[in-house]
Amino acid sequence: MKKQKKPTRSTPTGGPPQTKRSGDAPSGKSGGIASFFQNTRLQSILIFTIGFLLYANTLGNQWAQDDTVVITNNMLTKQGIAGVGEIFSNDSFYGYVKVSGKADLVSGGRYRPLTIAMFAVLYEIVGQNPFLFHFITVLLYAFTCLLLYRTLLLLLHKYNGQGYAEMLAWMTAVLFTVHPIHTEVTANIKGCDEIVTMLGSLGALFFTLRSVDTGKTKYGVFAAVSLFLGLLAKENTVTFLAVIPLALYYFRDITFTQQVKAGIPLLIAFALFFVIRSAVLPELFSKPPMELMNNPYVKWTGDRWIEFTGGEKYATIIYTLGQYVKLLIAPITLTHDYYPRHVGIMQFSDFSVIASLILHILLAGYAVWRMWSGKRDVISFGILFYLLTLSIVSNVIFPIGTNMGERFLFMPSIGFCLVVSALLLQLTRAKQGINFQKILAPVGILAVVVAAFSLKTILRNQDWYDNKTLVFTDVTTSPNSAKVQAVCGMITCTEGIEEKDPVKKQELLRRSVAYNTRALEIHPTHKSALLNRGVSYNHLGMYDEAIADQRSVINIAPSDPKGPINLSAALGGKGKYYEDEKQDLDNALKLFTESIALDSSNEETIWHLGTVNAKRANYTESIKWFKRLTTIRPNDPTIWGGLEWAYSLAGDTANAAACRQKAAQLTQQPTETK
Repeated sequence: MKKQKKPTRSTPTGGPPQTKRSGDAPSGKSGGIASFFQNTRLQSILIFTIGFLLYANTLGNQWAQDDTVVITNNMLTKQGIAGVGEIFSNDSFYGYVKVSGKADLVSGGRYRPLTIAMFAVLYEIVGQNPFLFHFITVLLYAFTCLLLYRTLLLLLHKYNGQGYAEMLAWMTAVLFTVHPIHTEVTANIKGCDEIVTMLGSLGALFFTLRSVDTGKTKYGVFAAVSLFLGLLAKENTVTFLAVIPLALYYFRDITFTQQVKAGIPLLIAFALFFVIRSAVLPELFSKPPMELMNNPYVKWTGDRWIEFTGGEKYATIIYTLGQYVKLLIAPITLTHDYYPRHVGIMQFSDFSVIASLILHILLAGYAVWRMWSGKRDVISFGILFYLLTLSIVSNVIFPIGTNMGERFLFMPSIGFCLVVSALLLQLTRAKQGINFQKILAPVGILAVVVAAFSLKTILRNQDWYDNKTLVFTDVTTSPNSAKVQAVCGMITCTEGIEEKDPVKKQELLRRSVAYNTRALEIHPTHKSALLNRGVSYNHLGMYDEAIADQRSVINIAPSDPKGPINLSAALGGKGKYYEDEKQDLDNALKLFTESIALDSSNEETIWHLGTVNAKRANYTESIKWFKRLTTIRPNDPTIWGGLEWAYSLAGDTANAAACRQKAAQLTQQPTETK
């Protein structure tokens, strides 16, 4: 039988045959251009500098978005170094929710202690000052861009004729560095988990390549440590257990035995992480909660939440995959909030779903066909890199608690940038590799993209100044997100309560009602929206609406103390209206009685229980409530004046005189105000 000819490894698309060593500058007029791009030390410095300067305008930013979860409202982070032990021994949400057993907010929980521990150490040093946190985040991002460049140089060094490896690595790294899709990761301090994960993943690839190239065991150990640290930052690093063997298969001529040898340290690192994670969070996968904010694949039927049909769920997932590609190509409209229903409930009859499905079938099919046919080029590798790293956050393998997010593209965007750069380099294709006399074409195109992306990045960074700036910017982009509508409602409610100007106060409170109402149209059982709309209604004097909202809160979350407290305030407000405006003392007393039963410390209600009982000539009850209030606020002369009034009506002149004397004494010193 005729022996089959072994397939030869093809060069990367647009690349040269493997005849020259990387770094050899071609001769001729283009030598100066080639030398510039092949000066890897200079390019390393430039890439790091660009990465840092692009995000330098975030250094003055404050806290925003999930910074509250991992830093400002995280009890373990705020303990500083003392909290590190508990950070590593609990779910990543534990320090924020502060209650054992309620940390599993999303399916399977989250174990990402490394960056939270880093935040705890920084908190020990500077406290609640965001500058150093932002500085470290930007520094780590710039270093990630540098590491990507150096890793690509190492990965591609066998494809080296006339500087192809250097050009491809440079173009990919620069495009990655300036891409606006990374603003969520870098402008938001919490995004450090994505950055550290990327550093660990790229480090694992870099050191594995060094281990294979040199045969030195120490690099295998470094790769394992790097992978382990990446996993401790975020579980996404696990995708590199597939990416690294794929990279070796594409770019190194090694045997299966050598592949296994290179992979053993990585598998050991993953096994160690898995054992630790399992000890902290025994349940790897759990059924997603029937709560829209943590499970976007449920819908309201009019009286309860039910799961999407299979068609609705997977049509929606496929649609979001298409939106990811759109964001990578044209990152024009960015938002931090892709929560329900920014992405609607999709059907397979929607053209956008079909288009996304066809696109991804073609991408995957092309990449697999090229790989198995022995034509293992850069473009097919980049596609596979993109699909593999996106898979873990796609909602296909397991639920991630939201539809999509720009931060989820941080790792996959490497594959996108690699593919785009390889396609651009085809413009210089020649028999001997890159023609540097034609390099101005792809570099010119890239320069235009880089300029546009850089401007977009710098401008978008400003939106992340603080939480208020962010949400009121993005509510126009994500008007169908219940989350951002509710947050805007909460902020305007707080501002309305604090506002002194009555006209502005009314305006803010009505805006709060509008935001929260929109949130409830999307998510009918949104507790925060109900709470804050009820509070706004109360301050607007719309007591029946306020009472209805707070009763709904109690039905949804009976263990939440805010519901009874706010319902008590609303009932008290309506009781005051019945007492003062309608002169209906009987109904006023009923409302005050229900109010105090819900919140025994409601001082406003206690005061009015004193006044309404006095007006009903029930002086004993009136005196009881005023006396109770003097134990709560013993230094307030107004309270003693109220008790004096009740004693006077009861005909107890002695006690009335004593209360009058007490009030007079207190007016001579700083007092509490009612």
